[in-house]
Amino acid sequence: MNRSKDLDTIAPDDEVIVSKPIKKSTKEVSPKKNPEIKENLVKEDLTQKIYNILGHTKSPFSAFLVRPKVLTFAERDENEEIFLAVRPHWINNLSWITVSFLMLFVPLFFKYLTFLNFFPSQYQFVAILFWYLITFVYAFEKFLSWYFNLFLITNERVIDIDFNNLLNKHFAEADISMIQDVSSSVKGVFGTFFNFGDVLIQTASEINQINFEKVPNPEKIIKLLKELRDLEEIKNRGGNNHE
Repeated sequence: MNRSKDLDTIAPDDEVIVSKPIKKSTKEVSPKKNPEIKENLVKEDLTQKIYNILGHTKSPFSAFLVRPKVLTFAERDENEEIFLAVRPHWINNLSWITVSFLMLFVPLFFKYLTFLNFFPSQYQFVAILFWYLITFVYAFEKFLSWYFNLFLITNERVIDIDFNNLLNKHFAEADISMIQDVSSSVKGVFGTFFNFGDVLIQTASEINQINFEKVPNPEKIIKLLKELRDLEEIKNRGGNNHE
């Protein structure tokens, strides 16, 4: 029997092979059976709740940093995540900024100091440079004290880092599970208008209290601590998830 020359035509005596479609597995891995997936879902849920409570911040010079990417500290654990880093509200810097600004104009009054006229002009110029150097050091030291005075809330603990000067640093911390009570206090016209105050954290650890002083948005800080305490209680009770 002659075969058809048409390649698309099948001869009657040819064996017809029907290929069975490959069934794709529709079975999905349940988060309950995969601890890694469950842990990632819990982290995503907690991250979203943090943003809902605190909002977002971008500037590294902000006094209220939500989940900062570049900020770290020497005592940080390997898997420790910083949820919030706060500094004293920027309005508290107005005093030293004003003093630094006024110090810039002090050399203008040197000519009225008659005893300086006995010194050569070169020495007077050096005296003016020295005064500006003092002004810069004063302003820079005040800025560093504000910038590095940090109050941190991580997934493990609350931390108070006091940076008094280049040679004096104080570190205090307490685990989230040790927090017993949290209260806030907003005082004065400026505190009410600019929404900053103190957050007092009572703990059952060796350091019985940690005080976040003159920090912005104290009510948001309390909400975050409550959320972390609730999550810690669920973990301690052996809960499987945080709903």
